[in-house]
Amino acid sequence: MPQPPPVRSTSSRPARPDASMSLLTNVMDHSLDDGYAEAAARKQADGSGGMPKTLRAKLGLAAGLVLAALVVTVGAAQARVAAPVVAKEREELVDRIEGETSAADKLEKSVDELRDDVNARRREALEKSGEGDRSDLVGLLAGAAEVHGPGVKLVVDDAKDAGAGADGKTRGTSGFSDTGRVRDRDMQRVVNGLWESGAEAVSINGQRLTALSAIRAAGDAILVDNRPLVPPYTVLAVGDGERLSAAFQDSADGLYLHALQESYGIRTALSVADDLKLPAAPSLIVRTAQPITEKGTS
Repeated sequence: MPQPPPVRSTSSRPARPDASMSLLTNVMDHSLDDGYAEAAARKQADGSGGMPKTLRAKLGLAAGLVLAALVVTVGAAQARVAAPVVAKEREELVDRIEGETSAADKLEKSVDELRDDVNARRREALEKSGEGDRSDLVGLLAGAAEVHGPGVKLVVDDAKDAGAGADGKTRGTSGFSDTGRVRDRDMQRVVNGLWESGAEAVSINGQRLTALSAIRAAGDAILVDNRPLVPPYTVLAVGDGERLSAAFQDSADGLYLHALQESYGIRTALSVADDLKLPAAPSLIVRTAQPITEKGTS
């Protein structure tokens, strides 16, 4: 009987049971290729001497937040420390203002009392001289007494666009003011026109005018007896209301005011009032002339 050929082995090692699955075996044995392995090794080598970038960014953000919180805390602490000082200074300022206001009220009351005393003494002196009936008239004409009665109310205000006229041109220096603002010479003409038209007593913004009153300018401000006024300027004139209004509007000064209104936008409003009350002049100094004798003495 013939014998089967002997089995020849190609290797002295025993064959692996999974020899037929060499590809899968290679993947299992080498899960990362050489490139991934090198990258992992390089990353590990770089990280061994420092810290990751994300960690450094987080630490920087945390440091910034801590610094901001420190600044806010210091500011709040300083505000708490300064608050009592500011409150104390404010309280002292309020007390000072109240004290000065009280002192001004007392002085004003004293002025009223002195004015009443002066009026009483003047009336008494006139009565002794036989001119007692003229005391009220003298006080009215001199501006030393309050007056009330019918008259006119004239309000004069700057143009809406002060600085230019209705045609866009600035007011010239000849005859008119330089700008669309009411000037002292404008108010001088208004007051003189009212006196000329028959006014018996005149006031501007509560300031009584007398024969010694002066209307001047300081910059853009109008001064009446050295007291600054602000627009609008309210002029009260006691007299025959209807006649006074008509006479003023037809006068040269009334036409001047109308020209300011038409050409330069100055705003005016004239009305007749049944009862106006004008205060007495705040201070009145009357000087009288004395004759000079032959020897040069009065």
